[in-house]
Amino acid sequence: MTETPAWTDRFPALADMSPELKRQLAEDGRVVRAPAGTVIFAPGMPADNFLLVVSGVVRVQHLSESGRGIVLYRVNAGESCVLTTACLMAHEAYSAEGISETAVEAVMLPRRAFDALVAASASFRGFVFDAYSRRITDLFLLLDEVAFQRIDARLAQKLLDLARDGDSLQATHQQLADELGTAREVVSRQLQEFRRRGLVAASRGAVEIRDRAGLQALAASD
Repeated sequence: MTETPAWTDRFPALADMSPELKRQLAEDGRVVRAPAGTVIFAPGMPADNFLLVVSGVVRVQHLSESGRGIVLYRVNAGESCVLTTACLMAHEAYSAEGISETAVEAVMLPRRAFDALVAASASFRGFVFDAYSRRITDLFLLLDEVAFQRIDARLAQKLLDLARDGDSLQATHQQLADELGTAREVVSRQLQEFRRRGLVAASRGAVEIRDRAGLQALAASD
């Protein structure tokens, strides 16, 4: 385990911290690295460290007892994990799992250091609670989507999001179902309908976008 110099510079929201507190943050934070597919935390694990992602992406997802899953959010470079924040403040164990979607470099800040910085630094408090409030808003939007929006529109938008500016994405039907919080069979049926309409072509573990404008129109139709 080696330390990355000046990792705090990768978090612009922390720029207003005093040099002394910023130095303390850098000294107390432990830099860790994990390859893609590593379980960073899991249900039942204690939350002993504040998690800051320096590079890479951590996917946070919830699994039900029946095995159904839903992706809650992703923690990108320059962000903190708000589930970790909530568990730290409530002194509770994790209720969801975090998995490195790519190779990840992150900083683990022990609870004692987290508590001290929240008390001593308005900039650090702002960083923590701004991220918390934004993510809570995102989760309410996710709840609204799952409860009230049509699955075809949601799947169309998710395909566009995952493909970004490209025309293809690597994802199984089960992975797409987990993204949307639905059953694999539902996604399979919907992709079959998308293929029939010429919107996508699908092969094992991959989807190719054939009609981006058609998917965009469907995503906006809900």
